[in-house]
Parts: sequence; structure tokens; C-alpha cells
Amino acid sequence: MEQEQLNIKRSSKVDDYQSPDFYQIDDLLTEEQLQVRQAVRDYMKQEVSPIIEDCAQQALFPSHLIQGFGEMGLFGPTIPEEYGGNGFDDTTYGIMMQEIERVDSGMRSMASVQGSLVMYPIYKFGSKEQKRKYLPKLASGEMLGCFGLTEPDHGSNPSGMRTSITDEGDHYLLNGAKMWITNSPMADIAVVWAKNEEGRVKGVIVEKGMEGFSAPEIHNKWSLRASITGELVFDNVKVPKENLLPGKDGLGAPLMCLDSARYGIAWGALGAAMDCYETARKYTLEREQFGKPIAGFQLQQKKLAEMLTAITQAQLLVWRLGQLKEQGKASSAQISMAKRNNVAMALEVARTARQMLGGMGITGEYPIMRHMMNLESVVTYEGTHDIHLLILGNEITGIPAFS
Repeated sequence: MEQEQLNIKRSSKVDDYQSPDFYQIDDLLTEEQLQVRQAVRDYMKQEVSPIIEDCAQQALFPSHLIQGFGEMGLFGPTIPEEYGGNGFDDTTYGIMMQEIERVDSGMRSMASVQGSLVMYPIYKFGSKEQKRKYLPKLASGEMLGCFGLTEPDHGSNPSGMRTSITDEGDHYLLNGAKMWITNSPMADIAVVWAKNEEGRVKGVIVEKGMEGFSAPEIHNKWSLRASITGELVFDNVKVPKENLLPGKDGLGAPLMCLDSARYGIAWGALGAAMDCYETARKYTLEREQFGKPIAGFQLQQKKLAEMLTAITQAQLLVWRLGQLKEQGKASSAQISMAKRNNVAMALEVARTARQMLGGMGITGEYPIMRHMMNLESVVTYEGTHDIHLLILGNEITGIPAFS
């Protein structure tokens, strides 16, 4: 759908963002990684920054960006080129998610779901036929996907899922419902996790138009307002046998997908924090009270110093996590630590920045309040703040507190 059809207003405000790099972390990145970052940053500044505030105000998903994200290679960039990806390393993927979420968490959610929760399981667990059928179209943005794990009554405890899949001989029969599903109302396919007759978790690809399958939109959100969120409802949906993901089953399969998504979130939330910090720094240098810029007052300098310190710590955390992931050494607990730390840090930075801007901080003239509201979702999805703490507690003590 074209931008004009959606009636989106473009802001004339220039996005002049430059990323903070107090510890010269750019020196740790390759030339290719820096080039990719600049390309994504330029695209986000030109195509997304001018419209994102209006989209959030209208609670409107800018669907015309799906194709643009595909053309920029923002969907599944680590997927091999033979299936439409770029074959990038994990650090490059993280950098891309950082640049997207620097502008808006909802836009990064769209890309994370497409890449980590739809393309990743099809690539890792799918048949050759499934990979050839779906991955190139998902990579290009011709198709949009979603991921169905969370249910109305089972969020932090996915093992309690009630969605069921039964073998009917020449097809499977799918029944149940999923909740809080990013992209679902517009998705062409859904990667859905359900229990079979033996209670084993299986993954299936459900296509839009299958009889008994619906994806109603969730309205009245105060967060991720530029993202489209919905349900997945399955009423005796006949799923062809060839749509079963054959490569892996059990709860470990969707949890592997979540590890990939959580890794991207750890980088992405950092982008939101950096945007809030830069906005506050610039504002305090321009805003004058009592005869001088408010940046000259001790309390403002204290806030800026603490924000920059927290951002720098988070930058080092995800950079090292990226190295571990590329070496195949990153554990689920390490990813949980990074997701939990960086999202909480970003939320605190956003709240502090909002205070520094005073009344202007709540307006759409600045991105801070939008980031703040978005991060209230990010701190909850893909494992809540508290669940990630318990994952770390289990890793430390060997005693699971959540079962």
C-alpha cells in the first residue's frame, strides 16, 4: 500500500542523529559493518523518521515500508544468499536492528519477527522445498510472516500451550489461539507451534486463506502504535502435511527462535537508548534557563554522564555477545542477560531523558515519549524482565525457580 493511500504526513524536521561512541567501539567493527550501518541509518532517516511520529499518533502501521525493508535487506540478513538473504554475521545483524530501533521499536519488531521468528525456523528446521518456497519471498518483502507461540493463558509458560495439532491421515487439523502476535493481521504466513496427540510441540506453516484461520487485530494500544499486532485463531484448520517443519520438534525449537530474537532486541533497545540520550544532550545545549543552557547545570550533567555510562556498558555487552554468537558459544542465559540489561537500561534512559526535556518531552516534537511507551512492551515481550532474571538465577544456582 502506498504512503499516500495511508494518509501519512511527512515531517519537515531533519533527523541529524549521530551515534555516541565514548569507548571508540567503532574501531572494533569491520569496514563492511560500518558501511551496512551507514546504509541502514540513511534509509531510516530518509524513509522512516519523517513519518514515524504521525504513524504513532494515528496508530497506523506503515505497510508500504515492508517492500522497502526487503529491498534494504533488513529481513533475515543472516540467511544465506541462495535463499534471498545476505549471509551477514551476527554482529552485522545486531547493528542493523540497532539502527532500526533507534527510530522505532515497532519497526524493529516487524524486522525481528520476519527474520528471527519466521525465516530462521524455516531455514533451520524446514525442508528444502519450504526454504525455496518461502524464504526468498520473505526476504524481499513480497511476503510478511508472523510467529505463533504465546497464548491468551500461556505467556511465560509456553509449555502449557493448548493449541493442538492432530494427524488426520492426509492432513493435520489445527485448533487453538495465539495472542499478542506482531504482524499477524497482515501476515501471509504464520509459523505456529502446537502440541500433537502425544503432547510433543510441533511447528507448522499456516497460510493466509486457509479455511478456519483468522487473525483479528488488537486495537487501543498505548505502545508499539506504529506496529500491527493481533491474534491467531484456528478453528479446525486443515494444514497440509508438507507444511510441518521436519527438522526439529519439542519446546527447544521455538526457544531457539526466541534466542535469535532476544539477541536482536538487546542490540535494538540500545538504539532506542542512544536516540533518547542524543535528543536530551542536544536539547539541554539549546534550552536556556537562568541565563545559560541547562546543560551547564550539575544535575543535567549528572544525568547525561550516567546515561552515557550505561549506554557504553551496553554497547560492550552486545559487541562481546555478538562475538560469542558467531563462535557458536553464546548461551541462552548470556542472551537473557543482554536482553534484560539493555532493555531496562533503555527504559531508564528514556525516562530520564523525558524529564530533562520537561513538558516538551511528552510531545511528538521529540521521539522520547514514543520510545518510552514502546520500551514498556519490549521489556515484556520475548521473555519478561523477571523471567530473564530467573533464567539467570537458574544458570547461577542450578535450581529452576519457575517450575
